[in-house]
Amino acid sequence: MPVPKPVYSHLYEVNYSAWEMTKEPPQDEDSPGLEDWCERCAHILNATKAGFESLVKYVDIDYNYVLWLNWLLTPVIICFVILPLFILVFIYVSAIVLYIYRAHRNRLMRRLQTVVEQGDYNDFWMAGREIVATMWDAHAWLWYGYELKGLENLPLEGGCMLVYYHGAIPLDYYFLVNRVLLLKGILINSVVDKFLYRAPGLKIILEVFGCTAGTVDSLADMLMEGKTLGISPGGVYEAQLGDHYYNVLWRERLGFAKAAKKARVPIIPVFTVNVREAFRTLPLFSSFWHWFYLRFRVPLRPIFGGFPVKLTTYLGAPIYVQEDDDPEAIRDRVKAGIEKLVKDNQRIPGTIFRGILDRVWKSRQHRD
Repeated sequence: MPVPKPVYSHLYEVNYSAWEMTKEPPQDEDSPGLEDWCERCAHILNATKAGFESLVKYVDIDYNYVLWLNWLLTPVIICFVILPLFILVFIYVSAIVLYIYRAHRNRLMRRLQTVVEQGDYNDFWMAGREIVATMWDAHAWLWYGYELKGLENLPLEGGCMLVYYHGAIPLDYYFLVNRVLLLKGILINSVVDKFLYRAPGLKIILEVFGCTAGTVDSLADMLMEGKTLGISPGGVYEAQLGDHYYNVLWRERLGFAKAAKKARVPIIPVFTVNVREAFRTLPLFSSFWHWFYLRFRVPLRPIFGGFPVKLTTYLGAPIYVQEDDDPEAIRDRVKAGIEKLVKDNQRIPGTIFRGILDRVWKSRQHRD
């Protein structure tokens, strides 16, 4: 059956759904009527009711036991399901926004007059990135009271490398990327694990925000082109096996040091206070999870949290690479820089309650 023409072409352009509502629904003599659907629904409800009645006859469920079970499982569900899912939903909301931007860019361009008037069409995703960055920055401010300190250490021209401590979920790094984009107009290209490219729906975010799995040579080329690069040598290993004592777990990673030496760019150590209190890994069976990750390279250790602790990111003083520095020496200097940021700003061991209290009562965040 041919699709009917729109009643008003202007109505079609403004609101496709409204135009669709003006079309008459197709008539099909073989399709079931309203009475048939009601009868089918009644059969389903009766069958469900009969099933529950049969279950009650054979299973004795005590009401007090149900109340106790509900009391017991409520905090577990909140910490292990609801709060972690919040950040996952936010990531996919970002993906949805970018998909909308790609599909309806002409209409959005007319509304984003300030961006269009600048006449900068070299970067197709510029406006889309700023929309997503604004969403993330609002979330950072409202839920975590996020602050960024040491921004003056970030060079405005030439390439540089940001090396950060990896929390259970690096949401602090997401906040950093978006805050720098909004304040300085600098896009931090991120080095990410390859498994993220296999996650459904995330590819568009990785592409728009310049994420790459990268090699030493490709990363060095990006740095020599004047790009800003963000990397965590600890990566998923540090995320899965770290704890609230904030030990830097880099093993023998040297790739970032080799790339920085080849490009001869400064390295800025980055650390976020209370990042391990916002999200934590399950503190049980640590030896098993250590073996499991080394064996399968899959991050399946349970993560819980989403607690509204105070997050403050510190950008340390730049570490300049000397011509005679070997990669091991560069790695050790950068690691020492991050450990100094931890010692100067982070309470050890970190506690969730004190992290939340920092939102309303500022105290000295030094080692007790």
